[in-house]
Amino acid sequence: MNAAGSTLFHLRGLSKAFPPSVQALRGVDLELRSGEVHALLGENGAGKSTLSRILAGVEAPDSGGMMLKGQPYAPRSRAAAERAGVRLVMQELNLIPTLTVAENLFLGRLPQRFGFIDRPRLRRQAVEALSAVGLDGLDPETPVGTLGIGQQQMVEIAAGLWERCDVLILDEPTAALTDVEAERLFHQIAELKAAGVAIVYISHRMPEIARLADRSTILRDGQVVGTCGREDFSLPRVIRLMVGREVEAAAPRRSPPSPELALKVVGLRGGPRVRDVRFELRRGEILGFAGLMGSGRTETLRLIFGADPKDGGDLYLDGSETPSRLRSPQEAVAAGIALLTEDRKSQGLLLPWSVRRNISLPSLARGKSWDAEARDAEALTRTLDIRCSSIEQPVGELSGGNQQKVVIAKWLLRDADIFFVDEPTRGIDVGAKAEIHRLLLGLAERGKSILVVSSDLPELMVLCHRIAVLSAGRLVRTFEGPAYDADALLAAALPSAGARS
Repeated sequence: MNAAGSTLFHLRGLSKAFPPSVQALRGVDLELRSGEVHALLGENGAGKSTLSRILAGVEAPDSGGMMLKGQPYAPRSRAAAERAGVRLVMQELNLIPTLTVAENLFLGRLPQRFGFIDRPRLRRQAVEALSAVGLDGLDPETPVGTLGIGQQQMVEIAAGLWERCDVLILDEPTAALTDVEAERLFHQIAELKAAGVAIVYISHRMPEIARLADRSTILRDGQVVGTCGREDFSLPRVIRLMVGREVEAAAPRRSPPSPELALKVVGLRGGPRVRDVRFELRRGEILGFAGLMGSGRTETLRLIFGADPKDGGDLYLDGSETPSRLRSPQEAVAAGIALLTEDRKSQGLLLPWSVRRNISLPSLARGKSWDAEARDAEALTRTLDIRCSSIEQPVGELSGGNQQKVVIAKWLLRDADIFFVDEPTRGIDVGAKAEIHRLLLGLAERGKSILVVSSDLPELMVLCHRIAVLSAGRLVRTFEGPAYDADALLAAALPSAGARS
């Protein structure tokens, strides 16, 4: 093991281009020390993920060199990097949905006995790995595809933490986690630091960086524009370096919502995660759903939207006293409801398709011509400041923040009345986050009704007129804004609160 604080890994002059015209990295220098957390900061598209993929052997640099523990380091694959002691936990989940949690945890390193998988040993190892990240109650035989994004993220993290390594790269590890789950991860990070592991930490959550990072390197347009230590970390300075401009935070909404009901939910039940949920959403209101992982927030949205079958309960739209029977997403969309899913890449967008076609997708049944599609897409691209080379650019090539704005644009074109927005700023940078907040606040000002699920309590406290807390599948308490007590919100979310309901 290297001495604490000694240079463990360094790279010089690293560059990487992706044809035809994207220069992802430009002469990047970086040094990692043993037993430190080194944050990589920057807007989406700044080069952070490209750099982490090169470190982990997923991509090869065009030029420059790397040294690990004093020896040349040039892995030809992710497996080669792991053998050398460098592990990556990616923001984009690397799990196979049809395999079990245990099989995903140890994929490529399954314990064997007499040439067959040693199932009892696999289960024991999986229970131990899950317990380390607070997933004691999760059955290792559960298919990963049945888990929510947050639990999948924790499984990914558990897999990354299982084997000893010298360098651990965490790319947006808490993006889908609540504060409680994040605290468990932070405890693991402290133990790894004490063991001399160098940790590269990529996150857009500045309070986490201020708390965890010993040093921070800021990237912009593929170049290093600054490095600072814990003692001289300044949030305004770091943000200016990241975005090259001042970022104006979204102000809390001042005008109250209309007294008119847009949606009323009574006794909603579905599967093991949603039990007797009831709430009201008014026109022009932003209502937040807070809760721990597995509390039923996402599942509630999916039941209302018709994406999953419900076991019981009634939905009332536009103040009607007659229940609406929404049995499919098509019927929900026809009724004026939009769902912006927590996993925009696999459920909200068709990545190979162009910006134009993605924006037009919910409105295709209206039979618009190509020219009309193009005019609408161009107008929304300008209105929402979607940064793309043209509306014919594949949406998969855009940054996370711009992809999220494409998702919003397609529902604006459809002219939805009710927006279900699940983790709207997961994995996007501070500049794009402020823009998304302004978009949502603007929709509410236009009389749209918005229900926001977020694991980021400060985000809900900024955006929402009210925050409803779910625990163990039930809505246990609703808090009125604009002043919120974060401790009371968290206390209501704890499982014991749900059990009392």
